[in-house]
Amino acid sequence: MLITSRETKRWVIPKGNVPPGVEWHRAAANEAEEEAGVLGVLCPTPLGTYRYRKRRGNGASLMVDVEVFPLAVNRELPDWKERAERQRRWFSLADAAEAVEESDLRDLIRSFAASEIKAAVRRATIFETVAKKSGINSMFGWFQRLLPRQGNFFELFEAHVRTVVAGADALGRLVHDGEHRADHVREIIEREHDADEITREVLRVVRQTFLTPFDRSAISSLVGSMDDAIDEMQAAAQAIDLYDLTSFEPEMIDIAAIIVDGTRVLAEAIPLLRNVSENGKRLHELTERLVRMEGHADTIHSAGLKAAYRTYGGGDPMAFVVRREIFNHLERITDALEDVANEIDSIVIDHS
Repeated sequence: MLITSRETKRWVIPKGNVPPGVEWHRAAANEAEEEAGVLGVLCPTPLGTYRYRKRRGNGASLMVDVEVFPLAVNRELPDWKERAERQRRWFSLADAAEAVEESDLRDLIRSFAASEIKAAVRRATIFETVAKKSGINSMFGWFQRLLPRQGNFFELFEAHVRTVVAGADALGRLVHDGEHRADHVREIIEREHDADEITREVLRVVRQTFLTPFDRSAISSLVGSMDDAIDEMQAAAQAIDLYDLTSFEPEMIDIAAIIVDGTRVLAEAIPLLRNVSENGKRLHELTERLVRMEGHADTIHSAGLKAAYRTYGGGDPMAFVVRREIFNHLERITDALEDVANEIDSIVIDHS
């Protein structure tokens, strides 16, 4: 989504100054609500930065650095603070990149993702593809012609990552909407069951296929690591349901946002495995981002535990124990996503 600037009416992203004492990503979420009228799950790990020249009221034109955070929108407000001063509009990534004037921002938008997030979270049978088929180089094409019709590993990988993305999306809604906890928990459990079906199918096809696009152990490790990620999401959701939590610490919400954005990164990376030799560089960029996000989640996890101990440790130790368990479940999800990144890196090293 882009909005128009107040004075020149050019297309921009929501942005603003960071008030003293406010974390940058929370300031970004506030700006998105005030300027664009959107709410959602905001990942505290930035996508990157860009620079532009801003004209001030005194006539000076100064360079400003902008830190950009991804926001998965789940609600558009019918009325918001700056509605009368701006327009808002959804663009495709390609059209959004062309609409903005800043070259650095244009590059940042283009690098955001090649896949459509809405398609990635849509429910489907295990044999549907996550996205449009990408090109297959001659070697992979030769392998695929030898596979049985039902043995398309790439489609199975992409179907599995769709369940992971959907599970993360439900987890993001869970930490923002405790009132409807039962529905969100149920969806995560259903997505985990879908993922189990796909994992079993991958392992069955591995056993029955003579030639595979990757080493058999690499295929099993990749789908196993993705399955671990959604297993951990289910464990987190069940713990939240067990302890009857309906409100969550800010750090829990931040880690959940990292999980949502991390699965978006995976949704772009997995289809690129169809042509590792051509996509190796991009795959490395995506896995590197996942590793950075996991490190950021570790930092937030430690800060959240300290804050919870200060709040509950003295007067309500059971409340602290419960929150520590939820924090640990969320951290294990980010660890599992990093494991998927490591499996992808191993495939890139072996096949690029």
